[in-house]
Parts: sequence; C-alpha cells; structure tokens
Amino acid sequence: MTLAAPPLQRIPVGVVVERRKSGSPWIEFIWRGIGVLPDEPAMTPWTVIREQREATLFYAGSATVDLYRSETERYRDNLASGAPSIWIVLSPSEGAWPYAVSAVTADPAEGEAFTEAAANLVEAVPMPEALHQTIESFVAEHHVERQFVKRERRRADPEALARRRREDGRE
Repeated sequence: MTLAAPPLQRIPVGVVVERRKSGSPWIEFIWRGIGVLPDEPAMTPWTVIREQREATLFYAGSATVDLYRSETERYRDNLASGAPSIWIVLSPSEGAWPYAVSAVTADPAEGEAFTEAAANLVEAVPMPEALHQTIESFVAEHHVERQFVKRERRRADPEALARRRREDGRE
C-alpha cells in the first residue's frame, strides 16, 4: 500500500450550507453548499447563521483546502478561469444532520471526481479573495512548467498479426 504525499499547505475554512424548502412532494428540503469562510469561525457545527422564509443558512463545520505541488497546474487554471471556484463536498450522514462536510478543494479535477459517488452533494462556489491570494502565492512558489512531449506511434508489425504454429504443430 502506497501512501499519498502530505499536502505542502493546508488552508482552514468554514463551510456554509443552505437548506431550502423544496417544492417537490417527495423531498422536504434541498441542501447545498453555498460558500466558504476564510479561517475557522468560533462556532459549533450546524449553527444557524440566518433564517429566511424559504431558506436557512448554517455554518456546517470546518475543513481544510489542501495544496499539493503536483496539482499547481490545475490550481493555476482555476485561478485564470475568470471565476475561480472552491468545491464543497457534502456526504450523507447518519447523525442528527443529513449531511457532513467531507472535503473542500481548489482542484477542479478533484471536485469533479467527488461527483462520481452519487450520494455526494458537490457545489462549486466562488473562491474568497483571501484564498485566491494564498493559492496564487502557492502556485507562484511551487509551479514547475512541464513541456508536453508527444510520443511517436510505432508502426504496426504485419507479422505480429499472422498465424503462427504452436509448439505442438497446430495453428
């Protein structure tokens, strides 16, 4: 079993989740991540931040945005996209609340990979300026440009497809 390298930097964030009244007869509420707060607020998870008629905002808990040297190209592309995002991943929970914060990432590919588990709720939310600056500094310090080298295909060997006699003499 190989262990993944630890992140070079961890950015603590608080996750904000919205619970909205559903118009569907099959489910009562729609849950979704709507933002991250820089640093970890001094609140307990699932504290109500604001209540409105149709929606309630909760501080769902803390997480870390882990930064790896090997992913700097993806972070750079995210920052250059014009609308940098952070992906919030909520997974079903057996506890008092239906979801738990399972990950927060700045890597678009990782955010997309979390959608493969159909039960996860994954939302791309705007990246706060404080995170933008920290990730931009991380990319500037650790990114190494890699030259793309296209491999040349080998020509097909027509003899490789020909019938050969087996050791017992049969084809």
